[in-house]
Amino acid sequence: MYKLIKRPFFGSYMVKWKNPLTGNEKNDWKQYIVKSKSNAQITGLFANGKNKIKGTVVLGHPMGKLAKAYFLKSDYPDILRENGYNVFVFDFNGFGESTTGSFSFFYDIIAVGNKVKEIAPNLPIGYHGISFGAMWAIIAFTENNHPYNFAIIESAPTTLEEFWIKYPFAYKVLKSLYLILPKYKKKINMVERFNEIKNLKSMLLIYSKTDDITPVSMAERFIKKSMIPIELYVVYNAKHANIIRSSHKKEYLDKIINYFNNQLK
Repeated sequence: MYKLIKRPFFGSYMVKWKNPLTGNEKNDWKQYIVKSKSNAQITGLFANGKNKIKGTVVLGHPMGKLAKAYFLKSDYPDILRENGYNVFVFDFNGFGESTTGSFSFFYDIIAVGNKVKEIAPNLPIGYHGISFGAMWAIIAFTENNHPYNFAIIESAPTTLEEFWIKYPFAYKVLKSLYLILPKYKKKINMVERFNEIKNLKSMLLIYSKTDDITPVSMAERFIKKSMIPIELYVVYNAKHANIIRSSHKKEYLDKIINYFNNQLK
């Protein structure tokens, strides 16, 4: 049933996943399958950091066919591991290698974080989510039992309505679902629940001035609601969920590493 209801939103992205890693690269990663309260089996990959290990970073992917391969095909894992961080990448339910569950994607984030606590106990846990992986993290962070210590939220929309309004059919389906589930609508309103975030020491928001899907004004609305220390980093020119492929790439990666390092001081 969930797969059918999700089709207007994610149908074109829920496809067979292809691992982009070479044979040698696969040796660095260990697969874990985690049970989520979204009623799905979440598939993730864990790689140890290099040199002295400082902590573990969980990476939450944007919406798309690549799922966790979005990170595996980029420089994120290498940069983090070289700077002493374990890395855990995963597929949200219905994406990649994970089974399909409910719309409560935030439970997937919590389940993965709890698994990381088992894999690497006594180490701080950071999170970096982009777009889809960022918006659902905000809701995850309002739960009392989430295990994260600090987080980067990149290109997150303030509400699902403001994101899906650019996609007319999906938007109509969303509005219909909200009529049936008014309490759930309130539960997953990112901007209204931002002041309920718990346990985090701080947060870094990352946005692009030329992103017309999640403009900087959304970040400013989050900041007004925040009850925790929060920093905003804005790049001048990058498409939505594509700062890693923009001319700001080096400065952007440096900012990410510096933020995580500063949380451990």
